[in-house]
Amino acid sequence: MSGVDYDDDFIADVTECPTCLTMTEHEILKKVSRGKGEDLLVRCVECSEVHLLKLRPNSSVSIRTTLSEGPESSSVFVESDSDESISVGDLFERDGSFWSVTRIEIGDKMSVKSCKAEEIISMWAVNKNTCVVKITLTDEETSTASTIDCDPEKEFSCGTVMRIDGRRWRIRAIHTGEGRTLRGKRVAADIRRMYLHPVVKS
Repeated sequence: MSGVDYDDDFIADVTECPTCLTMTEHEILKKVSRGKGEDLLVRCVECSEVHLLKLRPNSSVSIRTTLSEGPESSSVFVESDSDESISVGDLFERDGSFWSVTRIEIGDKMSVKSCKAEEIISMWAVNKNTCVVKITLTDEETSTASTIDCDPEKEFSCGTVMRIDGRRWRIRAIHTGEGRTLRGKRVAADIRRMYLHPVVKS
């Protein structure tokens, strides 16, 4: 079986042709080094359009990020490509743990849902390996705040009975970022706070 040889200067991979307006194969006519990148003069093999292709490595930025894990928080710098789009809810890995972006701030401490990494002034994220759910235990006129550590995907349903510190409590309401609900179920990662009342023996 005979091999097939290709001229390294013939195919410039696949890129968008400004005339065809689609991704096509191109010939490399000329290469010029530009710092860490290259300028390529290329010709589309479909329509013969000649155009300049600029190849540059992505620049990176360091984003000041507050990482929260339960009651503990730490400030770190997270590296990202400057043109990468980052949104609230995005997951990233750091030091063997997964983190979810909860808040993004750009200039003048303006909070946004999504933007380019180079625009971000500060960012906040929570650990998604474990989840800390805030709860309020209400017994007649007395309310006590506490927390539950659990898997982020654990589901909680309104009406479910839980045993906490030896007592049985019923989930009366679940509060998420979209408001409070008295019915249905939610995963721990989506819960801001749960409200429970004691189960009264009949």
